[in-house]
Amino acid sequence: MAEKAAQSRNRLKHATHILWLATCALVLSPGLTQAQTPAQPSLQTNAGIPTPTSSPDALTLQQLIDIAQNRNPSILAARQNLEAVRAQEVQAGVRVNPYFTAAGSNVTLPAEGASNPYSYSGQVSRLFERGEKRRWRLDIARATTEQTADQLRDQQRQVIFALKQAFTNMLMAKAALMLAQDNLKDFRHEVDINNERFKAGDIDELDFKRLDLQLAQFESDEANAKSNLAQASYQVQTLAGYSHVDDIFDIRGDIFPPVVNDNLTSLEQKALATRPDYLAAQAGTRVANANVKLADANGTTDPTLEGEYDRSGTDNSAGFSINIPLRIFDRNQGNKETSRYQATASQFAVTAAENQVRSDVAQAWVGYTTSKALSDRYNSHYLDESRQALSIAQFAYEHGGIALIDYLDALRDARTVAVNALSAYAQTWLAIHQLSLTTATEVVP
Repeated sequence: MAEKAAQSRNRLKHATHILWLATCALVLSPGLTQAQTPAQPSLQTNAGIPTPTSSPDALTLQQLIDIAQNRNPSILAARQNLEAVRAQEVQAGVRVNPYFTAAGSNVTLPAEGASNPYSYSGQVSRLFERGEKRRWRLDIARATTEQTADQLRDQQRQVIFALKQAFTNMLMAKAALMLAQDNLKDFRHEVDINNERFKAGDIDELDFKRLDLQLAQFESDEANAKSNLAQASYQVQTLAGYSHVDDIFDIRGDIFPPVVNDNLTSLEQKALATRPDYLAAQAGTRVANANVKLADANGTTDPTLEGEYDRSGTDNSAGFSINIPLRIFDRNQGNKETSRYQATASQFAVTAAENQVRSDVAQAWVGYTTSKALSDRYNSHYLDESRQALSIAQFAYEHGGIALIDYLDALRDARTVAVNALSAYAQTWLAIHQLSLTTATEVVP
């Protein structure tokens, strides 16, 4: 028993010594560990996540937004709808047409000598609108055009937001693919090294096979990353308005999210000044108020004036008539009441829209501050710490200081941290895009 205890103490001291040497090698002489560890990617961000390479024809987010403004079918349809609504301004401003009526009788008989000489007549009549109906129709049409224009801008805002989301997903998918490919390349190199160690008798067959089986996970990560990138690319192209997707389509942009140099109060005021859905609600109030005026005007009497010329035989005569409806029963009472209730409802709609704007901005701001703090933590601490832990574990394993299971755990931890860091970057970017959506402004340059 004493002999076994002594052996255990010796193994523990040996492992501790190896870990201490690995730590010293990492801190004092990085070049020593580089000889044993796989080569790192040539392009890296400050956080150590590989920066995706892009083709010379790769498009930026702003270029894609410009393309979508001119090619996205939803935006194009909304623009045509706006033009159709604007055309109603012309119709609202037209005046009532006059009427001309001609009549004749006994036109085949002579003017003299007949018991019933020929006769013919001509009448011109026109309805004259009172209560400034044309003015209120024009007000309704113009306010409706303003409301539709705001709805167009809101449609553009929604499409651009979806495009930004898809762009971020594709950018992160590119980074995830490069990370998966680098990890696969590095681990294959590690398997090759340990294959030589197995042949030399430094490790047993079980440890080598367990290490080799881990390669399947890295190959699966690469395959999934390729699939995610292709799907994200197709979504970006669809939102940009491309009729057919192209596998060589590429984008470029920053992975690490920037800082939003603004505050909640300022963003809220910008949103209330620019949010198209809120502005559309305000325009809806103007439409409703003009409808009230028109309903009142439609309760007034519109006279019809008619002038007439008659010729019977050799005699000429002229006359006129005035037709005035007597609004005894129908004075448009129901429409008047309806329009007033609708105007009141539109005011509540504005209040609801304003409350929604404030809530949207507040929620987006909380999402941004939370995700940005997490992504900064990964960038400044967790990624470096996970790489250091993996380097120490690799050095210790190669020198017999820790078991294979401990090295594989460190390997999985490093992969998990890298994936989580990319997820944190993506969430921060999406939160920034959400802020831009809720404020209808670009919160970052």
